Amino acid sequence: MNRTRRTLAASALLCAAPFALVLGGSAPAWAVESTIDHVEGDGEELQVLVSLQGETGGATPDLASVAVTFDGEPLPAEAHVLDDGGREIQRTTVLAMDVSNSMRGDKFAEAKQAAEVFLDTVPADVRVGLVTFAADVVEVQAPTDDHDAVRDALAGLALSRQTRLYDGVTEAVAATGEDGARSVLVLSDGADTSTTAIADVTAAVKGAEVKLDVVALAQSTKNMALLQQLTDAGGGKLLSASDPAALSDVFAQEAEALAQQVLVTVTPTEATSGAEGTLSVSFHVDGTTVTDGAFVQLPQAAPQPEEPTEEVLAAERGPVIPEEWMLAGLAATAVALVVILFLAFGGTRDRKRDAVDRRIEAYTRKGARKLAEAGRAEPASVTQQAVAVAENVLEGQRGLQAALESRLESAGLALRPAEWLLIHAGLTLGLGVVAILLGGGSALFMLVGLLLGAGGPWLFLSLKKSRRLAAFKAQLADTLQLMAGSLSAGLSLAQSVDTVVREGSDPMAAEFRRALIETRLGVEIEEALAGVGERMESVDFEWVVMAIRIQREVGGNLSELLNKVADTIREREYLERQVKTLSAEGRMSVWILGGLPPAFLAYLVAFNPGYVSPMWSSPLGWAMLILMGILLSGGIFWMKRVVKVEV
Repeated sequence: MNRTRRTLAASALLCAAPFALVLGGSAPAWAVESTIDHVEGDGEELQVLVSLQGETGGATPDLASVAVTFDGEPLPAEAHVLDDGGREIQRTTVLAMDVSNSMRGDKFAEAKQAAEVFLDTVPADVRVGLVTFAADVVEVQAPTDDHDAVRDALAGLALSRQTRLYDGVTEAVAATGEDGARSVLVLSDGADTSTTAIADVTAAVKGAEVKLDVVALAQSTKNMALLQQLTDAGGGKLLSASDPAALSDVFAQEAEALAQQVLVTVTPTEATSGAEGTLSVSFHVDGTTVTDGAFVQLPQAAPQPEEPTEEVLAAERGPVIPEEWMLAGLAATAVALVVILFLAFGGTRDRKRDAVDRRIEAYTRKGARKLAEAGRAEPASVTQQAVAVAENVLEGQRGLQAALESRLESAGLALRPAEWLLIHAGLTLGLGVVAILLGGGSALFMLVGLLLGAGGPWLFLSLKKSRRLAAFKAQLADTLQLMAGSLSAGLSLAQSVDTVVREGSDPMAAEFRRALIETRLGVEIEEALAGVGERMESVDFEWVVMAIRIQREVGGNLSELLNKVADTIREREYLERQVKTLSAEGRMSVWILGGLPPAFLAYLVAFNPGYVSPMWSSPLGWAMLILMGILLSGGIFWMKRVVKVEV
C-alpha cells in the first residue's frame, strides 16, 4: 500500500503556539484544523492517521462523528485516539539537532532542555531517535521506545565545528526507517556548510515520504527561505524562534500534537475495492467540523468464496458408497463374525493321536497343528477355536499352507499359518471399515484401507524375512570357521554344531538348534543341515552341506574344507559390497524416480483433492492413471535391471 501522497493541506500548520512565542505575545484563537499525516493498508482495511492543529483549548474530537468519503461516496469507518497503549500503527520521530560551535552557551543548554521536554510529553508508544550534525553526522540513538536511552544520549552531546545541516537532515530521514508514520524534527541556528545540494535533500525527503518540521533558531531571511524548501518537501512547517528559552514550548507543542493524533480505520466497499481517488476524513471538535483529504489507493478486498455446488463436492469426494450400502456392509460383517464364531464352537472334530505324533509335536509345526486338532474335543478359548476354523480352511489349500509355513519359518515368527491368516484377514477387514468410516462412505478411502490391510502384513513379513536371511548370510563365514576350529580340536560334526548353538547368535544359533533337535529324533545330520539351507535360501550353505556329504562318503580333512569355503564366502561378500557401492547411485535413482510420482499424487489427494478429482471422475482420467502405472512400472523394472549386477 503506498503511503499517503499529500495533495490537500500539505503546508497547513500543525500548531499555532510556536508563532505566538516568536512574536512574544499571546496566540490568537485560530480555528481547529486537521491534516492527514499517514496512510497505510492493513489487510482489507485502510488506516489513516490524522493530526489536529490550531488551538484546541483542551477539547477532544468527537470520534463518533467521523465521516469518510471516497470521491464523494461514503465509506464505513471508525476512529479512536492513539494513546500510550495504542500500537495499532507504528510512529517514529527522529530529532536532528545542530551541535555546531554556534550553539555554545544558552542555546545548547536550552536545546537539550527542549528535547527533554519533548521526551516527557511524547506518547510512550512513539519511537524516538537522535541524530546530531556538525563537522560529522552521527546517529547517536536509533529510534526506540526506551525514551530514557534517548535522554542518556542527550546528556553526552558535545559541540564541534561546521554545520552539515543538509547531510544531517538526510541521515535523520534515513533513520526513520520505512514502516508506519514517520517524522523528523530539525533544530538549527546556522546555514549549511557542506557541499550537498539542497535539491538532493528535498528529493530524498519527498522520496521517503517523511514529515519534516524545522525549528530555526535566530536565522537570517536567506536561510529561512532555504529551510522553507525542506519543510515544503516534507509536508511540514517551519517554526522560527529568536529566543532560545522558547524552544521548550515549541518542542512541547510538537509532542502534544503526536498525543492528539486520531487513527481512522476505513473499510472499502466492493465497488471501491482497489480504486484510486481522493479520501476525505471529517469529524467534530468542540462543535467545529474539521476536514482533510488525501489521494490514496484503497486496499483490495478479499473475494468472498462461493459456496461449492453439489456437483463440485461430489467431484472432490470421488465415488461415494451410499449410506444404505455402507450400513448393509457393516451388517454383513457382523453376520460373518457371528457365523465364524458359530463354526468355531460347533465345527470340532475328534482325532486320535499316535505315539509318534505325541513325541514330535513339540518340535515341528505339523505336529503342533495335529496337537491343536486333537485338542479340539477339549474345552478351548474362542481364539483357539477360530484358529482351528482357519486350519480347516487351509486343509484344502496345501500350496498356500506350505508357502505361508515357509515364509513364517524364514522370518522367524512363532506363528502357525492359520494364526497368520486370521491376523491378516482381521487387519484387512478392520482397516477397510475404519477407512470407510473416516472417509464418510468414500469408496476411494475404503479401497485404500483394504489395500493397506492386504499388502501391509505381506510387506512386513517380507521385510522380516529379508533381514533374517541377510543376518544369516553375514554370520555364515564366521560360523564355518568356528565349526572348523571345533573339528580341528577333535570334536565330531554334531558336537561342532552344538558349539555353534551354545556360542553363536540368532538366527544362526536358532537354526542350528533346530537341526540338532532333528538329529536327536533320528534325522541324518546332513538332512537336518540341508533343511537349514532350504529355509534360509542360502546357496552358500547348500554348498557347505554338499561338501560335508562328499567328505563323509570319500573322506578328507573337513576342517580344512570348511576354512576354504569360509574364505571363499568372505571374498564373495567383499565383491558384493564393492558392487553395491558402485551401483548405489543408480539404485537410489530407482527409488526417487519411481516413488516421486505416486508420492506427489498422494500429497495432492490429501491436501487438494479437487485438483486431481478429474483423474478418477472421468474415463480420460482413468485411462491416464492406467497408462501412468504401466509406464512407471516399466521404467522401474528397466532401471532395476540396468543397475543389478549378479555376483
